[in-house]
Amino acid sequence: MRADKWLWHARFFKTRGIATKLISAGHLRVNSNKVSKPSHSIGAGDVLTFPQGKQVRVIRILALSTRRGPAPEAQALYDDLDPPTPRENSVPPDIAPAPKTGRKGRPTKKDRRNMLLSRRGMLE
Repeated sequence: MRADKWLWHARFFKTRGIATKLISAGHLRVNSNKVSKPSHSIGAGDVLTFPQGKQVRVIRILALSTRRGPAPEAQALYDDLDPPTPRENSVPPDIAPAPKTGRKGRPTKKDRRNMLLSRRGMLE
């Protein structure tokens, strides 16, 4: 089966065109060999490595498909060898928390003025 078609069937990419562009740019590896043609033939047992978003996916193909079915059907086509780490709902450490005004809701104009002055060091 074509590599671009399988990536689309397995729902790694929203369109087949996006999968084709990724492969044409040389970002797909099949069994650790770089592939630059979307028509490269792949089969069960092959290991695919490609970037998806901000992570690199490492996938072992378990089966080929005849159609682009629902997500559970697509997930049965592969085995994720490097599962993505779960995202934490924490704020990055370089972002300071919002200042507290002592009231509920939005700060008033006076509160905003005081916050600005305290940032500039004019208010104790």
